[in-house]
Amino acid sequence: MRTDHVAYACGAVLGFLGDRAVGDPRRGHPVAAFGRAAGAVERRLWRDDRGRGALHAAVCAGGTVLAGALLARAVRRPATGRPARPATTLGRIAAETALTAAATWAVLGGTTLGREARTIGAALAAADVDAARDALPRLCGRDPQALDTQQMARAVVESVAENTSDAVVGALVWGAAGGVPGLLGFRAVNTLDAMVGHRSPRYRRFGWASARLDDVVGWPGARLTAALAVLAGPDPRGAWAVARRDAGSHPSPNAGPVEAAFAGALGVRLGGTLAYAGRVEHRPVLGAENRPVEVADIERAVRLSRRVSTLALAVTVAGRLAYGAATMGTHQGDR
Repeated sequence: MRTDHVAYACGAVLGFLGDRAVGDPRRGHPVAAFGRAAGAVERRLWRDDRGRGALHAAVCAGGTVLAGALLARAVRRPATGRPARPATTLGRIAAETALTAAATWAVLGGTTLGREARTIGAALAAADVDAARDALPRLCGRDPQALDTQQMARAVVESVAENTSDAVVGALVWGAAGGVPGLLGFRAVNTLDAMVGHRSPRYRRFGWASARLDDVVGWPGARLTAALAVLAGPDPRGAWAVARRDAGSHPSPNAGPVEAAFAGALGVRLGGTLAYAGRVEHRPVLGAENRPVEVADIERAVRLSRRVSTLALAVTVAGRLAYGAATMGTHQGDR
């Protein structure tokens, strides 16, 4: 087995467990630092123009991927043409594992996602609607003042579903495919979409490239998330039926499969009228035959998200190790 694949597998597991144990720090998070840097680049480049937006995405996302590649290269010893000593090999594996663990922890947000969702759920269960409205903006961009208890519960379940892909599964997929550069690059693209990818007057043109890039890189993670939600949910048959029928009606190519699979798995109805700052959207209903979302469904969605995330870790690590074994066998067979 190639050592880089072993190091990635160990590091991904450690980083995942680190996120489960401590979640995101309230201050000094690497993603927040990236956001500040991307904001500074935006202030330099902004014009109401798609070309400038594409340059912004290339500088921010491309620079992050390059930084990840340089970091990964720095922890590897250059080949000397002589067999590596065991101590040298173990040191390199340890360094690559530590870097992968740190990058994985930095880009994952599953624990914070569940924590924020449960905070809102507890406030709604206690009939403290004001506290729930105060907390909702930390989870999604909807206008909390326009939502009642049931609508806030639905917003939370939809956000948990979508962010299971964005904050966990998608990163694991790209990490398995591209190592540390893949992990960091995915989080950079996803963060850019959250910053400039929405349809406001300022970002309708400038954010177009970031939004489309996020659609592309989010595609595999969203499909894996939907598939695992079908398998891990309490109603696999219902989840598959709703996902197959309703996923394509959602305006987002990646949120659609995930939210539809969660709707079917949990036996609830998602979609409908959504209120954002300054605009109202009327989205197709996902799982129209199911019951409306209840406050208790927030906890069920969080538990399903955690199961999906754990399965995604297992699938992506196994895939990376299997690929490493296959390529090692091919390399030996060509000698």
